Amino acid sequence: MENKYVRRARDFRQNPDVHYNCAQAVLAAFAADCGLSEGKVFQLGAHFGHGMNLGATCGAMVGGLMVIGLLGGGQEASKAYLTAMRQMHCNLTDCKDLLRVNAECGGSRQAHCDQLVYESVETVARIMHLAE
Repeated sequence: MENKYVRRARDFRQNPDVHYNCAQAVLAAFAADCGLSEGKVFQLGAHFGHGMNLGATCGAMVGGLMVIGLLGGGQEASKAYLTAMRQMHCNLTDCKDLLRVNAECGGSRQAHCDQLVYESVETVARIMHLAE
């Protein structure tokens, strides 16, 4: 069963009126918990989609790290998060590499990025012990 944070992220990713990039969608799922408005989340994450528009570190993963920091998580939480995300993706963290492997497997870019957002949100919620 999906937790409330994943449902929120799904709502943002599927919003037909506004495109939330991966970082923004992860941040938006936790906005209320972090004391941020959706507008501030949109601004904060604006330049972290598609690996900072360079194919660098995945925006969903960057968004997850931002949330952990905003929620007061330390190095232990950040390490646990990155370890979990890397285990799910063959140690890959760069957007360009994740997208390349997905394309080689015949996957849809949109579905792949959405799934990374949901995995990131779920992992943050688990590591930060956020109740349903």
